[in-house]
Amino acid sequence: MNRDEILKAIEEKYDKLGVPVDAMLEGLLHSTPITYWDYIQTDALLGLQTPRTTQPDEMVFIMYHQVNELLFKMILWEIDQVAKTVEVSADKFSMHLGRISRYFDMLCSSFSVMADGMEREQYLKFRNTLTPASGFQSAQYRKIEFASTELINLIDARFRDDIDRSSSFKHAYNHLYWQAAGKNYTTGQKSTLLNLFEEKYIGEFIDFMEDYNDINLSLKFKQLPKEVQENKDLIKAMRHYDYTVNVKWVMAHYNAAGKYIGGKEKDLEATGGSNWRKYMHPKYQRRIFFPYLWSEEELKNWGTF
Repeated sequence: MNRDEILKAIEEKYDKLGVPVDAMLEGLLHSTPITYWDYIQTDALLGLQTPRTTQPDEMVFIMYHQVNELLFKMILWEIDQVAKTVEVSADKFSMHLGRISRYFDMLCSSFSVMADGMEREQYLKFRNTLTPASGFQSAQYRKIEFASTELINLIDARFRDDIDRSSSFKHAYNHLYWQAAGKNYTTGQKSTLLNLFEEKYIGEFIDFMEDYNDINLSLKFKQLPKEVQENKDLIKAMRHYDYTVNVKWVMAHYNAAGKYIGGKEKDLEATGGSNWRKYMHPKYQRRIFFPYLWSEEELKNWGTF
C-alpha cells in the first residue's frame, strides 16, 4: 500500500469505530517509541519472584514454575484456535496440534532444569514453607485437560460407569481423577490443598467445563469428515500430543519428585499432602485424551511403554 492508501484505510477504520482520525493521528504524534522492555514488560516479569526462605535454589523452583505457567497459557491459546473455529481443516488442526506438542516437548525436556538444578538439601529446607501449596493447583493445567478431551476421560476410573453426558458438571467435577489427590471418597473429607483450590477456582472450572463440553479437541476431531479423521499425519499428531501430555510430561514430573521427596529409604508426602506416587503415575491415573486412537494393547499398558 502506498501512503495515500494507508491514510485512507486508517481513516475508514476509525470512522467505523466512531473515533476522529485526527485525534488518533495527533495522539501518535505525541506518543513515545515502543521499546523491548515495555513491550515484553521485562521489569514486571523480573519482579514476580518472591522467595519465602534464604535458600538460593528456591529461586530456581519459583522461576521454573512461572515459565511453566507461561507455556500453559501458550497451549491454551493454541487450543482455542482449533476449538473455536467452526469448520477446522486437517491442516489447521495438525498445525496447532504440532505447536501444542512442541510446547509440551519443551516442558518435558526442561524438567532437567529443576531435577538437576537444585540441591536436594536446599529443597527439603524450603519445601515445608510451601505447604499446602502444590503444582496440583495449576488452574491452567486443569483447563488444558478440560479443553483437550471429553469429561468422561478425566473421571476417576472407579466412577466412570456412573457418569455420562447427562450428569451435572458439578457431579462430574467431584469425580475427576485428580480429586483423589485431595479427597477421601469414603468420608467425603477434602484436604486443605483441595479446599483452597476449589475456593479459588471451582466456579471458573464449572463454566470452563461447560464452555468446552462440545468444542474440546477430541470432539472437534470426531466432527471432521471421515476421510479427514483417517489422515495419518493428523492421527500421528493427536497420538503424539496425547502421549506427550499424559505419559512423558507426567513421568518427567514423577521422576523429578522421586529424586527430591521420595527415595528407596522413604516415601514422603508431596507438599499438598497427597500420595504423589499413585496420584501422578499414568498407569494409575488412566488419563487418555483420545482412547479411540490407541490399540487395546496400548491402552492396557498405558504408562508403561
